[in-house]
Amino acid sequence: MPITITPHAGGCLLAVRAQPGARKNAVLGEHSGSLKVAVTAPPEDGRANEALVEVLRDWLGLKRSQVELASGPTNRNKQFLIRGLTPDELAAAMASKLE
Repeated sequence: MPITITPHAGGCLLAVRAQPGARKNAVLGEHSGSLKVAVTAPPEDGRANEALVEVLRDWLGLKRSQVELASGPTNRNKQFLIRGLTPDELAAAMASKLE
């Protein structure tokens, strides 16, 4: 199942399945149409969300201002706004890293 990427006025929205409290920060691949991302931070006070932004930013090679939580702050299923990339560009960048 492909990872859900939807167009947005500021770039595109990436569906992410969070796994807080993991042993290490890592992008684990596709999970039910979302990009599964594990972070060591606990799911409290937004710490896991901040860690998710950092992991996605590093993994995709983007600037801090280009990755922002768009929805799902207290849910494992989240959407992140990726600024400055089209859905096609984001899909291509992710495909090369997931292989």
